[in-house]
Amino acid sequence: MLFPTFEFWIFFLIVALVYWRLPHKGQNRWLLAASYFFYGWWDWRFLGLIGGATFLGYISALKMDEPGMSKTGRRAWLGIGLGGLLGSLFYFKYAGWFVESAREFMQAVGLGDPGWVVRIGLPVGISFFTFQLLSYVLDVYRKKHEATRHPLDFALYVSFFPQLVAGPIERQDRLQPQFEEPRKSGFTEEMFREGLYHVMLGLFKKVVIADNLAVIANHVYNRPAGEIGFPEFLLGTYAFAFQVYGDFSGYSSIAQGVAKWLGFDLMVNFRHPYLAVNPSDFWRRWHISLSSALRDYIFIPLSFKNPTLLITCRNLMLTMTLGGLWHGAAWTFVAWGIFHGAWLCAEAWMRHRLSLQGKVRPAEPGWGNVLRILGCFHLVCLSYVLFRSSSMEQAGLLLGSVFRNWEWTSFASFGYVYLVFFTLPLMAYEIWLERRRDLMALTELAWGWRALAYTVVVLFLLYFSPPSANEFVYFRF
Repeated sequence: MLFPTFEFWIFFLIVALVYWRLPHKGQNRWLLAASYFFYGWWDWRFLGLIGGATFLGYISALKMDEPGMSKTGRRAWLGIGLGGLLGSLFYFKYAGWFVESAREFMQAVGLGDPGWVVRIGLPVGISFFTFQLLSYVLDVYRKKHEATRHPLDFALYVSFFPQLVAGPIERQDRLQPQFEEPRKSGFTEEMFREGLYHVMLGLFKKVVIADNLAVIANHVYNRPAGEIGFPEFLLGTYAFAFQVYGDFSGYSSIAQGVAKWLGFDLMVNFRHPYLAVNPSDFWRRWHISLSSALRDYIFIPLSFKNPTLLITCRNLMLTMTLGGLWHGAAWTFVAWGIFHGAWLCAEAWMRHRLSLQGKVRPAEPGWGNVLRILGCFHLVCLSYVLFRSSSMEQAGLLLGSVFRNWEWTSFASFGYVYLVFFTLPLMAYEIWLERRRDLMALTELAWGWRALAYTVVVLFLLYFSPPSANEFVYFRF
């Protein structure tokens, strides 16, 4: 059930109409049933997986939080919780890849083909709800907050349908209290206004930007890499950059809007990432819920109070490599993570050198800032070659086109015009928001300006619908 479909909006309309007529406990139970229905719509066979993972996270945290539980007992329950959750994630997401990699290695060293084949269906959103459960179990172990005693509310925290299959990855201490507290105010004009803004922005990003530019990106990356000239390769990479951004940030925005219409606040997951000036700034703006989780649960625990530059770089490399592996079971994702780790290490080294010299780099150095933004964007695009390619061989061939083929084709001429037409309005709007330093600036304008903006979005949705709908990119993760 995709957000930009009639099926979803009929489903949501029924959910919302019933929801706002129920008392608090009834609302939560209704949302829990709706969330499991929503997840079962994708594949009912995996309902047992999310139910079992929820039960494991709930019980292991509850046991760790029992009065008088020894340190050994707490560690044992932590091991049970983490082992079970990571074990299921590994089985469904990585088992087939590891077996295939071992098979290819044995063939490469001359041991023959062992004939191993493992094909396992990937449950949609497994990385997201597993990470959410892992963060909860770890936070309870660290005594950051107490374990919840409300099993149904906890199950709703794990399965809440707006953010279930592609995030944002919400922390328990931020989202679950919203389920436990009654929604006393009912449906308000402010909720409608903010929810409408998020939904309209999300639909524009997903349907107009992502789905249209997917046509170009797929045309380039689905062809034999040796046939692609550098102008088309660059076009396809730019197109994919805005496809994946529009797709994922669009989903997060729609999730925010839908949740707002039900009385809940989801975290901001994107903050104009293509206006970043360096890699650390980029990761403060891109997939914020994941980058903050990687920082809090991997990078910081690995660091000492005053880590050396070498230790910092080691931890950055490990964190980003694991982040790449989180995105998918392929060597291209591992290479993508290594690329970002190395880039962050280069930045850390530069900051270290500047600090030794007593220099501080200005945050907004005029036109120099524009050059830094363009440089950062193009390095992000370079990493996307690894992210989008189906293999390291394809990535190498595409990158090699810069030395091989500079032919300018009619498709390149059409594609660049197409790319500018769809991306220019989005980037102009995001620059305006960045200058206002307010992500919700549009909602504060007079109704006439908001109506004009929404009319433009509707016209784009009506007249520039893509040839075919595309599933959200991050559903596969």
